[in-house]
Amino acid sequence: MSDMLLHGAVMLAGVFLASFSQVMLKKSAGKAHASMVREYVNPLVIGAYGIFLLTTLMSIYALQVIPLYVAAVLESSNYLFVTFFGWYYFGEKLNRYKLVGLGIIMLGILIFFGG
Repeated sequence: MSDMLLHGAVMLAGVFLASFSQVMLKKSAGKAHASMVREYVNPLVIGAYGIFLLTTLMSIYALQVIPLYVAAVLESSNYLFVTFFGWYYFGEKLNRYKLVGLGIIMLGILIFFGG
């Protein structure tokens, strides 16, 4: 596997994990907590920020090889992941406008890497 492909995969995995950690934070925000401290010091929040730290390190690793403009395009997949997680975990509705927007994002990614 080429260095560019490996580092790109690490970057994309980091984007996926960061999207999932956002779900963890939203899950925690939707729960009642015994105190204000417990809102911020609980397993979901600590785990989410731990994942954010990991994804930052993954990005630093990936950016040693892939150009920044490629990383920006990979980062846009975050919208796809977050929308999917919102639909799957929280039952958020996917209306026509969201689907068209997601389609445009996917088309942009495909054009960028295919052209």
